[in-house]
Amino acid sequence: MKIVVSATQPGLNAPVSPILGRCPTFVFVETETMEAESVDNPALSASGGAGIQAAQYVINQGAQAVLTKNIGPNAFNVFEAAKVAIYAAQGSTVREAVQAYQDGNAPKLTSANSGAHQGGRFRHRSS
Repeated sequence: MKIVVSATQPGLNAPVSPILGRCPTFVFVETETMEAESVDNPALSASGGAGIQAAQYVINQGAQAVLTKNIGPNAFNVFEAAKVAIYAAQGSTVREAVQAYQDGNAPKLTSANSGAHQGGRFRHRSS
């Protein structure tokens, strides 16, 4: 199965990124062989809609599941519409996150776990 992990740099030993839409790198991993391919996130510098663009890119690359620490509602909805499962990445490295997923220790996310962003900044609400 081809999965993707949001990462801060290339490789299986890379730290998992705390975000998806603007993570620097996607590490695609074939779970049966642990063969990994690292790709720069094309949405990293997007002026807006980074989560949507990143999610669409991941889907177009054929990932069947996503491992990430945090995902906003826009990216979550894109993955949900494409029937791509999203899991909370466990561990500090891509390798550890994939292992936790394989062991059944990565909780499946049923909703976004991060607020909406715009242009890389949190939207602030008035009180």
